[in-house]
Amino acid sequence: MSGSALIHPFSVLAQHENEFIKIVSGEGVMLRDDAGNEYIDALASLWLCQIGHGNRTVIDAITAQLDQLQTYNTFAPFSNGPAVEVAEMVRARSQHPDGRVFLGCSGSEAVDTVLKFARRVHQLRGDVDRQIFVRRTGGYHGVNVGGTSVQGLEPIRTGWGDLLPHVVEIPNDDVEPAAQLFAEHGDRIAAVISEPIQGAGGVIPPPDGYFEGLRRLCDEHGALLIFDEVICGFGRTGSWFGGQTFGVTPDMFTFAKGVTSGYLPLSGVVVSREIAELMESDPEKFMHGYTYSGHPTACAAGVANIGVIESEGLVEQASHIGTKMEEGFRALQGDGMLAGYRGLGAIWAADLGYDAAETREAFLKRGVISRPVASALMFCPPLVISDAEIGQIFDRLEDAIRATSPVTA
Repeated sequence: MSGSALIHPFSVLAQHENEFIKIVSGEGVMLRDDAGNEYIDALASLWLCQIGHGNRTVIDAITAQLDQLQTYNTFAPFSNGPAVEVAEMVRARSQHPDGRVFLGCSGSEAVDTVLKFARRVHQLRGDVDRQIFVRRTGGYHGVNVGGTSVQGLEPIRTGWGDLLPHVVEIPNDDVEPAAQLFAEHGDRIAAVISEPIQGAGGVIPPPDGYFEGLRRLCDEHGALLIFDEVICGFGRTGSWFGGQTFGVTPDMFTFAKGVTSGYLPLSGVVVSREIAELMESDPEKFMHGYTYSGHPTACAAGVANIGVIESEGLVEQASHIGTKMEEGFRALQGDGMLAGYRGLGAIWAADLGYDAAETREAFLKRGVISRPVASALMFCPPLVISDAEIGQIFDRLEDAIRATSPVTA
């Protein structure tokens, strides 16, 4: 037995609770465990804490909302101010300032929602045979049934039995197979779903022209383009949303994580004005929603967090972070310590050229939290990180590599 009732996600369930690091406090980019050890949070929890830990503006906004109205549903005929406000703030900063916003709790909920929306759009258009979803190799889209089905990460899809039918995978590095797929099945494709930068799959930016090609194929064949902005949204790529960074507008996109910097769970889907009007034309009741859709306290956290991102210029800061991170990676590669690196803004991967697990453990012991994926270490620091703290990351990374690399050890 693990000795604990808690099931940890993405873990070996037989692992004993005493083997886990218990985080007890955080401030800025720093975390502390119950043994007094300090860590630089170079992953922003899980790609999400844009404003850093312990921000009083967001904490005070949450407290004030709890003192007024903690929770209430937004099923008709009810609404609340924070839900309306955060929806307006999100769409105003997006590529669909005249679109509409659905709210949930998790990125996984947002993905399953946007898949249902895509199917519903084609049903309302009378195109009932359009049910194929196209996923990209290496894509990550949460762990609900729909999101698991459109995973481009095979290990996450296996072991659950039958998943959602009508899902086809295309490579993440070449648009030509997508063109062939559309040529054969274009009249049955409901949507293509993609992260602007593939995050959990290893921080993989798209090839030049890739998204422009997908956008053109969707337009030519009447399919929808969906961006999963759960990781890339809210400044991470140097724009409010990744679609803006790459200059391609999706028909719908998901968001979560950075909308509240993780202070409370909140997620959503933004739909274009065209899709909004189509859905509004349906005289039947909209039969989708969650108990916590538009949760007032979570939405108050979102309102405050977006305000902090804007007032502190954190969207612009992501580009500066990217410059400093790239300088550090280039220096390590020049010293023969990295096989390569990739990323932009404040989301990066350092390719070690060998299994990264041992180096990650050495890095952790030196007080920096990252995440290993195959031969790479993932970096996604809070947007409030200082140049000095970035320097500490690279000093400790170099030390961890020297201690574990089969070349330098």
